[in-house]
Parts: sequence; structure tokens; C-alpha cells
Amino acid sequence: MIKFVLAALWICAVSVGTMLYAFQFSQARNSAEPPPAFFGGLDYVSTDVISVPLIKAGAVDGYFLTRLSYSIDSKKLKTLSIPVETMLVDEIYSYLYANPTIDYSSDMTFDVAAFREGLQNSINERVGEKLIHEVFIEQADYLSKSEIRDQTARSRLGPDGAQKAASNSESREH
Repeated sequence: MIKFVLAALWICAVSVGTMLYAFQFSQARNSAEPPPAFFGGLDYVSTDVISVPLIKAGAVDGYFLTRLSYSIDSKKLKTLSIPVETMLVDEIYSYLYANPTIDYSSDMTFDVAAFREGLQNSINERVGEKLIHEVFIEQADYLSKSEIRDQTARSRLGPDGAQKAASNSESREH
């Protein structure tokens, strides 16, 4: 009978020791420092294609089309009171209209790094803290007014009509 009592006490002591060790180990894991920014703690939010008209001399000269993604601190994202997509699109428009010096029609004057950094700083200033960690450009295009007209004419004529119109114009020139 004494053997059974000692075995029961031994099993209880081992169980209690195991539970204490497991509890301390889980507390140590929770208090460890968070992983670096590129390995966790960030969410990625993408926008739809955004079309911003480029106005020169009081008339629309073309359209800047872009699709962007952002790395956002997930803890701060949960505390926003407005949808993040709405705020991002609004800030993109505000940033692009506030910078009339950006010339999208010229490859020589469009600085992609400055565009990313300026947009990131603009959003973070609006929020009042560092919400955006990185801006990723998925798509960036500029369509002039003439390119849009040509594309519209081609779509109205269809694939066969565009070829016929091109061949008719060539035959008239000869």
C-alpha cells in the first residue's frame, strides 16, 4: 500500500512540475521581442486602378493610371475608424494634385523613388504616426488624350474595322 501512495505522490509531483515548466515557457515566448518588420506584423493593402487626370493650361492633357500596394502596421490598421482603402485613395488624389511639378508624360522627370517616399510621408503625416512602412507600385501608366481617342476609335470599329480603316487610308494616300 505504501508503494501505491509513493507512486501516486511521485506522479502528482511530476505532473505539477511539468505544468509549472510549461506555464513559464509559454510566458517567456509571449514576452519575446516581436519579429522584424519584413517577417511579420505587417498587412498588405492594395488599391484598385486609380485614374488621375493631368490638367495643363486648364484642359485635361491625359491620365495617370496607377495601382499601388502598401505595407501597413496591422495593429494600427485595426484601430483606424475609417476604411483604409478610402483614406489611401483620397490621399493619393490629394498628393498627386498637390504636386503639379510632377510631369507624368515625360519619363525623364518622373522620379519613382521620390513619388513613393512622398506618398508614404503624406499618408503618415495625415494619420499622425507611422502607419505606412512601404509603398509598392504594381502598375503606373500615363495615357495621353490622343492615345485615349485612338483606343476609343479602335474599340468602336472592332478588330476587323480597324484593319479596314487602316487599309482604306493607305489606299487613299497612293
